[in-house]
Amino acid sequence: MSFKRDTFVYPKAKKAPSRFRNALGKYCITINSACNNCGLCIEWCPYGVYKAGSRRPRVVAEHLCLGFPCSKNKFYCVPRCPYKAISLQLNPSFEILGDKRWTADLLASTWHMAETGQIPYQGLNYKTGDAGGGFDKIRFIFPKKRSEELLDSEISTAIELNRSGDARPKVTIPLPLYLGGMSFGSVSIVTMLARARAAAALGTFCCTGEGGYPEELIPYDDHIITQVATGLFGVREETIKRVRIVEFKYAQGAKPGLGGHLLGDKVTSRVAAMREAVAGSALFSPFPFHSVYSVEDHKKHVDWITEVNHKALVSVKVSTPTDVDMVAVGSYYAGAHIIQLDGSYGGTGAAPDIAKKNIAMPIEYAIPKVHTFLQAEGIRDKITIIASGGIRSAYDMAKAIAMGADGVCLGTADLVALECIRCHHCESGRGCARGIATTDPELTNLMDLEWATQRIINMYLVWQRQLIDILKRLGMRSVTELVGRLDLLAHLDYTKPEEVDGELDL
Repeated sequence: MSFKRDTFVYPKAKKAPSRFRNALGKYCITINSACNNCGLCIEWCPYGVYKAGSRRPRVVAEHLCLGFPCSKNKFYCVPRCPYKAISLQLNPSFEILGDKRWTADLLASTWHMAETGQIPYQGLNYKTGDAGGGFDKIRFIFPKKRSEELLDSEISTAIELNRSGDARPKVTIPLPLYLGGMSFGSVSIVTMLARARAAAALGTFCCTGEGGYPEELIPYDDHIITQVATGLFGVREETIKRVRIVEFKYAQGAKPGLGGHLLGDKVTSRVAAMREAVAGSALFSPFPFHSVYSVEDHKKHVDWITEVNHKALVSVKVSTPTDVDMVAVGSYYAGAHIIQLDGSYGGTGAAPDIAKKNIAMPIEYAIPKVHTFLQAEGIRDKITIIASGGIRSAYDMAKAIAMGADGVCLGTADLVALECIRCHHCESGRGCARGIATTDPELTNLMDLEWATQRIINMYLVWQRQLIDILKRLGMRSVTELVGRLDLLAHLDYTKPEEVDGELDL
């Protein structure tokens, strides 16, 4: 699939409101009994927060309220209400939402992008979390003046996935991202389908994960990456022949050295049938592939895939051990087209909580380590580096590329777009109470497929707009110019705030 910016037709952003009666927002609005239903607040508010009611206006979209910063505007409703019936306060539920990596602001801003297809206006920090390290401490150094004003149409966000120069097809995606492996079993079939359909609409790819290839995905074959993992669950010659990219999962950043562990409660009869297992029994993926103990063994694996499917590209997903640079070189010489570096911040719905985020190298260390080593070996321009494991925003994506990746692979961000609240119960019991990371039929029906697809599309269209803005500010015409530009990044622990332009005013 080739791509030209002037010929690829992007899907349009469409409104996809919260599926819940009261969407979570930063502020709470109360209208008391003094209200005489004059309707002025409905007339004043440009954000659609209020709707007409029989006795008094109804607050229907608190999450769209600008909040206290609105006091600067002439249409600020609280003091203008002639009966002083409107009061505003911080939402206590919002204050306890999220965690250090996915703060309440980052969750709410992602929900806003997914709902509206627009950048948040409510003063939410949509660029960083509050983890105290990693991407949250890294900023771009933008030039004070732009050399020229570029048009959006002059900037390409496309990347090439096959840079090896072999006879395999050239595969170009219009955005520097594809959607990572989430297997049937760890997430619902609706979640899988929504991600696949969004990937197809955006001209990119979505990975099946290691749980097999549900037949519902067949219409999207040209945009599917099928995964071959250590458990070989659902691996079929027929599905390998069907796709354009096959991914070997040697390890995952959220659980390196451990393999997968799908707890028994999530192994329904359909999941068991897909994986040729017994319903209700926990399923383990061993670590490592017991047929691979050397680069030569690795090459046999790659040769197997390339013989079964003469057109497929081969991707290798690895975690980030200290010798990850040597792993990357070995993958190149084994014949891989893509090396996916999966860092320690990634999520999983198929592992006990104790196994997560305690072992692998953070992705911001792994990317430049691999990039510079491949440069020294003279092969950097012959393999595509994809970074994953903690990419939460367009700014994280751009920073990963500046560190040396060609593009990124996303997972958790998709689920947040579907209104994940980061409750951390993905792997246990019936799974997600919001119907996202679950195999329970009742919970699965909580989500509409069309709605879920549009939410993911909306979010990534906003990401592209933000990436284009970053490239414009840097005077770059293509995202490929950003690869490896570590000189454009600054760490806040070693940089004076006044030396970093633009990103501190969140």
